[in-house]
Amino acid sequence: QVQLVESGGGLVQAGGSLRLSCAASGRTFSSYGMGWFRQAPGKEREFVAAITWSGGSTYYADSVKGRFAISRINAKNTVYLQMNSLKPEDTAVYYCAADVRSMGSGWSVLGSWGQGTQVTVSS
Repeated sequence: QVQLVESGGGLVQAGGSLRLSCAASGRTFSSYGMGWFRQAPGKEREFVAAITWSGGSTYYADSVKGRFAISRINAKNTVYLQMNSLKPEDTAVYYCAADVRSMGSGWSVLGSWGQGTQVTVSS
């Protein structure tokens, strides 16, 4: 199974930017759709963004559309989440996930999860 390690989280002021990275081990990385999810204190984990195995299609939660961008470089086994115009409500632990698929009513993760990276946006 693919192992995932996130990095790039931190503390940023509202309106600022961060770029999260997710490094994957394993030769099958390029076979999977990848995604980012987040979990704020006291809330359920929610979908943020997903990208197909080729990078040809991307999908976003309405709350981040126009502000976040997901991308991947298969040759580096890495997926990124560029976060711009950050808001305090974006504060959460962000998780990278492998083998992410749309299941009609939502997104499911059939592969691995990373350990998460904290993003804190101050007002």
